[in-house]
Amino acid sequence: MPTARLETFADGVFAIAATLLIIDVTANAPGGALGKELLHAWPQYAAYAVSFLTIGIMWVNHHACMELIARADRTFLFINIALLACIAFVPFPTRLVAEHLRDDGLRAAALTYGVTLTTTSVFFLSFWFYASIARRLIAPAADERMVQGISRAFLPGTPIYASATLVALVSPTASVILFALIAGFYVLESSWFARGV
Repeated sequence: MPTARLETFADGVFAIAATLLIIDVTANAPGGALGKELLHAWPQYAAYAVSFLTIGIMWVNHHACMELIARADRTFLFINIALLACIAFVPFPTRLVAEHLRDDGLRAAALTYGVTLTTTSVFFLSFWFYASIARRLIAPAADERMVQGISRAFLPGTPIYASATLVALVSPTASVILFALIAGFYVLESSWFARGV
């Protein structure tokens, strides 16, 4: 079957997930104390920025994959739904990290965030490799260098996110910092990949 409806649905989920991130950014204070409250709310801004960037990178990668995928089957549709379910869930652990960045709930929040992104990465791998192995769903005219390049770029994702998640068991603050660095890394990696192909 063609992929147009799949792509439309995916774009909608990405847009909603990214929008939901800002809903949890709040500053409730009387007029005179608003400035102080806005400064005090910096964990919300940081969590929003990292998760928005992460969802944005996922959208870019999903778009890059779909440019090479010509058709979909039932299994692929369900893998895509599982991937989108993970992405739609990202605002929840984002809020947990923002709320608990300065208290002893950070370990549980960082683990929840990390498990979410690790699971998302697993489904992203499944999404891509189900389509690309033996070029099952890949367009006949798709450049094999692009297919192989995406495959190489996706492989480190799950171990990287899993490692950052495990760090939370020892230092949740370090784990959260690692998630921010991973987002930055993937922005640079995507830019480099775009120039190199």
